[in-house]
Amino acid sequence: MAWAVELSQYDLQYEPRQAIKAQAMADFLVEVAGEAPEIPNTRWKLHVDGASNQMFGGAGIILESSAGVAYEQSIRFDFPISNNQAEYEALIGGVILAKEVGASRIEVSSDSQIVTSQINGNYQARDTLLQKYLERVKELCKSFEEVVVQHVPKERNARADLHSKLASTKPGTGNRSLI
Repeated sequence: MAWAVELSQYDLQYEPRQAIKAQAMADFLVEVAGEAPEIPNTRWKLHVDGASNQMFGGAGIILESSAGVAYEQSIRFDFPISNNQAEYEALIGGVILAKEVGASRIEVSSDSQIVTSQINGNYQARDTLLQKYLERVKELCKSFEEVVVQHVPKERNARADLHSKLASTKPGTGNRSLI
């Protein structure tokens, strides 16, 4: 009523708004739980590392967006695996994870010079099993707009290295993920 009196001198009429509880709830849900829009040209950073010993191996995967969201995963392989195979398994797992979260551009960092050089075409994969791994990685990379694979020193890949070492040495019950 107070607004009706105040606005009457300007030839304006005040009409009180009816309750819109359902719309308020819908607006709140969109604001809180809505999907964060993917910023075009955002490049996700993927750090991968593989480790192996005589009994089994492990992989460490860290996927980070520019918005600060990080997925960290340790994968344990309960079968004998070579170090290069573990590196490829970690890379394949990381690329699949990036695809699942909707990344379109990824920058892969690995401390395996052999694997990164084979993917970039600087080295040939002579082992038939590594050739199959290489084909699988290239096939997965086709679903991205851009994939950059770079070799980094072990120090710059320390978190992924830690995850792979823990997965390959510590007995566990399965994969571990942390978001």
